[in-house]
Amino acid sequence: MAETPAAVTDTHPLLFHAAGGARLGRKAAAHFAACERRDALLYVPAAVIWECALLARAGRVNLRRSVRSFFDDLFSNPAYQPYDLSAGQVLTAEEMRVNRDPFDALICAAAHDLELPLLTRDAEIRSSGLLRVVW
Repeated sequence: MAETPAAVTDTHPLLFHAAGGARLGRKAAAHFAACERRDALLYVPAAVIWECALLARAGRVNLRRSVRSFFDDLFSNPAYQPYDLSAGQVLTAEEMRVNRDPFDALICAAAHDLELPLLTRDAEIRSSGLLRVVW
């Protein structure tokens, strides 16, 4: 039996998916579709949850419900798994910094920790060569 495909999400792909997926890259969209069928796994780092909360509070995104309800709904599908932040990830994030965004550093550290590809269109992360990237 084949291993279930798994990846880690950056913040923008998750928000693009929640908005209908039109802005997702082909491979990222295919991964989200597989998750919806429960044929793949997607880890959601704690940093993504926090960044979504900050974006919603600032009015930059509209989740159409509370942040808690948004993530409760997401995690009701077992294909989506929260990934807790650890002290080790914080240290890895400091070592891997690909740009000045602390959220990007923590999200990259989560993907590194899990040894999984990262769903992202972020050019700086993609060009760093530090992670496998899916878009």
